Amino acid sequence: MRVLLIALASLSFGAVPALAFESAYTDIDIENCRVIAQDRESGSIAWTCPGYQDMELYVAEGDLRFFVSAGRNAGQRVAARQTLPPFNYTHNVLEWRLDDGRPFATILRYFISVDDEGGEEQVLVVTKIGKTDSCQIAHVNASRNQNANILAREAADNLAQDFDCEDDEVVVVGND
Repeated sequence: MRVLLIALASLSFGAVPALAFESAYTDIDIENCRVIAQDRESGSIAWTCPGYQDMELYVAEGDLRFFVSAGRNAGQRVAARQTLPPFNYTHNVLEWRLDDGRPFATILRYFISVDDEGGEEQVLVVTKIGKTDSCQIAHVNASRNQNANILAREAADNLAQDFDCEDDEVVVVGND
């Protein structure tokens, strides 16, 4: 598993002061994941994969859509049931946002179907990793925002701590 640490200073997101966080990157390599559930009739499948350090990563595919969650019991968290509505698949590189070396959010690029002719757009999905739950907190359309990676990092850095997975709605950041 490839892990790179890059020190990043978070840019200001609204009136919130900038904080210094880091990013780490890991590959999602399904070949190195363990199948934990499979439905041969529907074709749905779920894996547990190595994440950042000892963080569990849950990846599932069902109905031509992907679901990704991280944290202890990752398959039981809200994020394990969240995806984007259109048919989609994910990039194989996952960005982990770190505070003092501990993951608090992930950023993953989804490729979504936009028409019947094979047209696609890219959306960065920002997912909170909490102590007891994980959930999607922000979507950034990377096809319509030149600075999508910066916007996604700002969303992670400024929203993850206070985001309530049960009550808050996913925030669309930038041009959708």
